[in-house]
Amino acid sequence: MEAAYGYSGAGLFGYSHMMGGYAGGQALYARVPFANVGPLKIESDLPDEKVLFLSDIFPTGYVAAENAQIHPGDTVAVWGCGPVGQFAIASAFMLGAARVIAIDRLPERLELARSLGAIVVDYSEEDVSVLTAIKDLTGGVGPDACIDAVGLEAHSSELQGFYDKVKTALIMETDRPSVLRQAIQAVRKGGTLSIPGYGGLLDKVPFGAAFGKGITMKMGQTNMHNYMKPLLERIEKGQIDPSYIISHRITLDEAPEMYKIWRDKKENVTKIVIDPWASKNAA
Repeated sequence: MEAAYGYSGAGLFGYSHMMGGYAGGQALYARVPFANVGPLKIESDLPDEKVLFLSDIFPTGYVAAENAQIHPGDTVAVWGCGPVGQFAIASAFMLGAARVIAIDRLPERLELARSLGAIVVDYSEEDVSVLTAIKDLTGGVGPDACIDAVGLEAHSSELQGFYDKVKTALIMETDRPSVLRQAIQAVRKGGTLSIPGYGGLLDKVPFGAAFGKGITMKMGQTNMHNYMKPLLERIEKGQIDPSYIISHRITLDEAPEMYKIWRDKKENVTKIVIDPWASKNAA
């Protein structure tokens, strides 16, 4: 960790050996040091599914939007319509964005983004150039803010996608930053780029474009405890129902098979909720 980042990082569950090598929390039981500090007590009668995502992806998506420095009336582009991207889109609207452009390739994700009021761009269509589509939607100016909600495992059918696959396979690069490159190129002059997640060493990042356009970049791990209570209040007030992203509810016994379905992009999965106390073998 120190060799890659210049200092030792925090200990995070399920975040590889770079952050302590602690096993993740996707298990029936997990030993949590100082467990009296982390939990948030829910005083209302909200169902679990509405508050579950306060522990991770809802604050992450909200901070991604907050870091985008959105002003009322702004146009925001969000790459990636997975769970974090969905909450970044919803949060961008809550923070005053007039328009949100959502970029993805999976129909079920694009439909969720559309249901929030976003303008969607399907980058898998042969005649679609993301940068051209964004220019057309913004009168050639570019979005006021861009959010990379894809991260270090971005896919690209362009030459850069093949380049990144080769470089990562040879361990000459740790991340595939094709979306980051696009976002830097797309954002307007003087705009803001928000980056909620990356891992290590990147290649061919157009930093000269970032410098030349004078953009602001904001990024970093989300401090969950700063946001859990304020976002809980938004849920209680009916400003957002985070459970809208859930597509599948399964038992813990079904989790291994569902991981394969999720990986292979089958059954229109957007988000899975596991009931750890249920069993498919129960009478």
